[in-house]
Amino acid sequence: MEKAHEIKQEMEETHQERETRKAGDFKSVESSMPAVASRIDPTTIADNLSSYLGTHNPWGHPVAATDAVWLLDNTAHRSQTFPHHWQAEFVAAYFLKDSGKDVGSVVADIAEKIGLGAEGKDEKEVESLIKSRVQPFLDAILPARTVKIDFGGPKGDRDIKNLGPAGRNGVSSQTVKISGEHNDKEQIKSEAIMPNDDDVTMVTEFAETEGWGFISDIDDSIKTTLTSSPIGILRTTFAETPKPIPGMPSLYNHISQTLSPTWFYLSASPYNLYPFLHTFISQTYPHGTILLRDSSWLNLAGFIANLTQGTQKYKVDRMQKIHDWVPKRKMICLGDSTQTDAEAYGEIYRKHEGWVKKIYIRKVTDVAEMGKTDKNLDERFEKAFEGVPRDVWMAFEDPNEVYESLDKLMQE
Repeated sequence: MEKAHEIKQEMEETHQERETRKAGDFKSVESSMPAVASRIDPTTIADNLSSYLGTHNPWGHPVAATDAVWLLDNTAHRSQTFPHHWQAEFVAAYFLKDSGKDVGSVVADIAEKIGLGAEGKDEKEVESLIKSRVQPFLDAILPARTVKIDFGGPKGDRDIKNLGPAGRNGVSSQTVKISGEHNDKEQIKSEAIMPNDDDVTMVTEFAETEGWGFISDIDDSIKTTLTSSPIGILRTTFAETPKPIPGMPSLYNHISQTLSPTWFYLSASPYNLYPFLHTFISQTYPHGTILLRDSSWLNLAGFIANLTQGTQKYKVDRMQKIHDWVPKRKMICLGDSTQTDAEAYGEIYRKHEGWVKKIYIRKVTDVAEMGKTDKNLDERFEKAFEGVPRDVWMAFEDPNEVYESLDKLMQE
């Protein structure tokens, strides 16, 4: 299964991605990444087999005290079939707590690759950070699990919803109806009903049919990831406190105050990084739904490939889902030049002409590997945005360049 996934991603690799991977010598680093023991719990053979049925699995069963559950924040929207009804996609991930094998060797391998110990760093502190970040990549995933959530209704009026069962990758995803009347931007907190003391919560934000929407890439658009460098990816993901791109928090705060959009953060990162990215965005940027890749693989090389292969097809697919949710919203898209954001945004513009009102691409110039590609050339952007009016898209280096364009957009 994993080999088939690798082949599929390679087939979806674009010219831009091939350039990036060649310039950064990605294959060399990926081939030296440590193998990881099977992440599917070997004691649940029946669950593994029945999980092929996904949420239609009649043999799903509740999480146990030894299990960990993540609930992903989501956006509630009007049903396209019944406009007076609300619904939302609820996503949950299920793991066997602290079940990852060979954690020490994986931590040591990453530490060696990023040059741990240089510049007077506290090695034990960084190793502890690496361990906490890498653990979700190593813990066993739990197919066929279910969980109940208390959808934060008024006191005495509990709205219990059933999520799951999880599919092959230990993730459940389903559209759930939401009762009652709700206002745009309203937020409701839900809590998982767990058999242990774990505090597992999520937030649902409501988005009315019309208004503004904002789709933002994460890596190297609003957070420093160094996506063009495999070692840079490892260092910024596992061994450093996440750093916002200078000027972007202020820009997003301005957008939030002036346009009050519904926010979607779209990344090719795997769902294993959800807590890490959720904490970063919650502390730095406006609240929004984070959409991540839900594929699982059996070695950390797959994590690097996830960020650099098949990203255009993946992002267009996710944006199609957002369009299905809020087709009448006026959308703004922002990404960067390291991946295929320009190509993906150009494609979704042509697919749903009139839905996307503005596209911004941050030209990444502070990563050495970018100088070995044509990713910042005007010709690249002109090709990516073929058929898109020139006043709709804009490439920038300094976030301050965007303010004037946004002010004009508000006046239209």
